[in-house]
Amino acid sequence: MGLAGMKEGRPETDMVPTFLGLRGIRLNWAIGFAASAGFLLFGYDQGVLGSLYTLPSWLAQFPEINTGPDSSPTSNASVLQGLVTGVYELGCFVGAISMLYFGNLLGRRVNIWIGSIIMAVGAIGCTASYSLAQLFVFRVILGIGNGMHTATIPVWQSECSPPHKRGMLIMVEGAMITGGIAMAYWIDFGCFFLEPSSASWRVPLALQLVLILPTFVTAFLPESPRWLMLRGREEEARCVVAALDNVPVDDPMVGKKLREIAASLEAAKTTRIRDIFTNGPERNLHRTILGFVSQMFQQISGINLITYYIGKTLQENLGFSDINSRILAAANGTEYFIASWAAVFFIEKMGRRPLMLGGAAGQCVCMIVLAILDVPRIKNSGNGPPVASVVFYFLFNTSFAWGWLGMTWLYPAEITPLAIRAQANGISTSANWLFNFMVVMVTPVMFNNIGYQTYVVFAVLNFVILVVTFFIFPETAGRSLEEMSAIFAVSSKINPYDVVRKEKITPRRYDKQGHLINDDVDIVEDYDKGDLEKNLGDGKRGGDTNVVTEDATATPTSDGNSSREHSPRS
Repeated sequence: MGLAGMKEGRPETDMVPTFLGLRGIRLNWAIGFAASAGFLLFGYDQGVLGSLYTLPSWLAQFPEINTGPDSSPTSNASVLQGLVTGVYELGCFVGAISMLYFGNLLGRRVNIWIGSIIMAVGAIGCTASYSLAQLFVFRVILGIGNGMHTATIPVWQSECSPPHKRGMLIMVEGAMITGGIAMAYWIDFGCFFLEPSSASWRVPLALQLVLILPTFVTAFLPESPRWLMLRGREEEARCVVAALDNVPVDDPMVGKKLREIAASLEAAKTTRIRDIFTNGPERNLHRTILGFVSQMFQQISGINLITYYIGKTLQENLGFSDINSRILAAANGTEYFIASWAAVFFIEKMGRRPLMLGGAAGQCVCMIVLAILDVPRIKNSGNGPPVASVVFYFLFNTSFAWGWLGMTWLYPAEITPLAIRAQANGISTSANWLFNFMVVMVTPVMFNNIGYQTYVVFAVLNFVILVVTFFIFPETAGRSLEEMSAIFAVSSKINPYDVVRKEKITPRRYDKQGHLINDDVDIVEDYDKGDLEKNLGDGKRGGDTNVVTEDATATPTSDGNSSREHSPRS
């Protein structure tokens, strides 16, 4: 890093701290690239098994999980198949929960590196497996590393991103998940032609190693300034904030942001892990539950009914040929990837709530139609495979991509306070893996036992998601992490809708471009709660109403009055 001087009131390039020679928006995009690499790998892991389950060489190597027409009707193949998929989720759960202890101890970047090394071991083991037991063990190891990634990467990126770009940058992570899924489907399709060699499934599994490599670029990027402040490394945090904002380290806005972070730490400096489960002034339990529920909702929507089993479902349930089922699976993944970019561009314009509500509504409708189309009398009334079902698989993916794909990696990190953010995010991410495990375990069994009613179950669950989201999830778009802490602090302990209402009537501190518009005060957590509650109770809005108060930092002007800097917030 280097420092620069000032020229005509503006920072000289060589006086601004840099990482890899980058600063400002370019540095933010570099952080986004590193974060996205981890989620591209995550998506690839999710999609790679989808078309292997019907591969002859795969079934020859692991005959215990053959659920095809030639399998024994009394076998436990569907249960074992669910376990092959599900043990990965159990590993992810362990990795995510480990962040309760290691999240703040080691730092965001170190946990990402460790997760990458563990994933490399798991990928090598899966590729070299010759028995089902080996596959089980190395799928668990692979999952532990990915659990560490998914619990850490969103926190790292959200803590390094400006509020007006935080949603967009993290939604890119969601898009990368679908990019990884699409990549896996197409590689599965290409390697299908290597049959009957075991390379047809070993090569797709080995390619995980290639995708792990970009995650190590985090070694050259900044650590979270909030974590650095948590560990008492203020000068390093100052350099990181200055580099992210493209200003010198002595810029007034750098000091202002560090004071906000320090104040939030001071307010929560006595926080312990068990305090996550208390609902005191910080509303830690309330916020942790919201993060947990958001991840749970993502999984019980039924997305992994499609993601993990699309190739198998198209071939065994809908009657498509082995080649056509793989082409359609790859096309489905590609459409999913394209659809996910809509959320990247609309997340800040529309906000979190409209996308979540619209996504849940679309998912519910698609599951209802899929249930109708899968009723045996309707399913068997036409000639050839039911193409309409494929269309609604595509539409379900589109709804999910817009509303819930990246949202659950963004939202928990936006609503939890700094002192418990790593631990709370570990808990919320563990919900993703627990319910992911449940869905991938029961899906083969449900289709075998209740058929089309499987879709009915998920339709009902999506309706519940729609209703609950409307009543308990506050909007976070454009809010700084410290603003959300202030809003939760004055919400009701017993009425979960109250935080939604309080957010709506609380004036915004930054506009959609990240510029300070409500600049009379600094927003921190050691505020006068009574004044804030009075302002909110009066329903005051607009730039002249302040959320929280602290002695403000002012710059004297030539006429003796004070003025304040208006610059983007990180």
